[in-house]
Amino acid sequence: MTSNSSKLQPVRGTQDAMPHENKLFRYIEETAFKVACRYGFGEISTPIFEFTEVFSRTLGDNSDIVTKEMYTFKDRGGDYLTLRPEGTAGVARAVISNGLAQDLPLKLFYRGPMFRYERPQKGRRRQFQQVGIEIIGVSETQADIETIALGQHFLADLGIDKGLTLEINTLGDLESRTTYRGCLVDYLSDYQSKLSKDSALRLSQNPLRILDSKNEDDREIVAGAPLLKDSLNDESRRLFDDLLNGLTQLKLEYIVNDKLVRGLDYYSHTAFEFTSRSLGAQSAVLAGGRYDGLISQMGGPEIPGIGWAAGVERLSLLLGNTHFLDRPISVIPVNKDLTNEAINLADQLRRKGFNVELGYSGNLSKRMKRANKANSCAVIILGADEFLRNKSLVRDMDSGEQVEVSLEHLNKHLEPYK
Repeated sequence: MTSNSSKLQPVRGTQDAMPHENKLFRYIEETAFKVACRYGFGEISTPIFEFTEVFSRTLGDNSDIVTKEMYTFKDRGGDYLTLRPEGTAGVARAVISNGLAQDLPLKLFYRGPMFRYERPQKGRRRQFQQVGIEIIGVSETQADIETIALGQHFLADLGIDKGLTLEINTLGDLESRTTYRGCLVDYLSDYQSKLSKDSALRLSQNPLRILDSKNEDDREIVAGAPLLKDSLNDESRRLFDDLLNGLTQLKLEYIVNDKLVRGLDYYSHTAFEFTSRSLGAQSAVLAGGRYDGLISQMGGPEIPGIGWAAGVERLSLLLGNTHFLDRPISVIPVNKDLTNEAINLADQLRRKGFNVELGYSGNLSKRMKRANKANSCAVIILGADEFLRNKSLVRDMDSGEQVEVSLEHLNKHLEPYK
């Protein structure tokens, strides 16, 4: 039972985002959106909650998300609803609901909160922000190449691509996966008593997920398992070779990870992750793959698709400090008599497109400390003597250089700080 005092705290796995954090989150989201726009994507928004069936039918009844992690509730009308644990299923449902199969191909970008009841850890919360893209209606490998290239482009624009590794694999088509499933079950059956509880259950339900187990005993067993690539038919092998050749042409470095499988049941053919060594065991920062059977599985037509998603909070851990974000200019009147003049100046600069911080009280020393705390790039000091001469002092907060600038030419002087 929860005590009254604990109810005044955020629910475990959630967190209040402070202004400086939200500034970073918005920067990440807007960077993703701007890059997606360069590739011809438009933004789609879907509801935060859906009928539970949208996820149980698509993610797999036996997946960890459905069995352990979904926030599901019964509404007053008797319907079972679920807070979305990921974005792709909702987008696929929207394609069917809105008759978008007539408008293929679709290139869609999304962002927003997702919800999973999982163990909170570094960069992983029970409510978390995601950005993602989907290309729907294209079966050619060109879509796979473009999807991965867009992901790398996004990470490069954030300035974090150098420390990441692109890991890629193919799950093949249904025929290839069925063949491989038989080989894998035959191998793992000899170790059934040594598998973890979760993996022993997956052996009869979704054995490919055992390849992705984080349990050390499971990983030792899986190390000797047959490789999926040995079960690929000619068409699946050709598609994967075309993909790798396309990535090489774009000079995108990658490693083939034969054990990589995505955690959701709807994936086929391409699976990939951009991983970081600095985030612990849960190393993926952007991940996705192809899901050619998803929309038909939901009751729609046979429409191929591919996409990726990235956790905003996890990306923020890699970005670290926020010195590169928009920084304000602080306006500081030396005494109260110049307060109205400071307000007027701040208003003029804001209407010219500058970000301006205006302290409300305190002496010059206190206001300079506030400017430092706000990470201001420059400070405009309005002194009585200077103002009488229609001038102000402008201090560069990085170099410490201070110059006298006429108010008439202030806009031009401040242009580099915009």
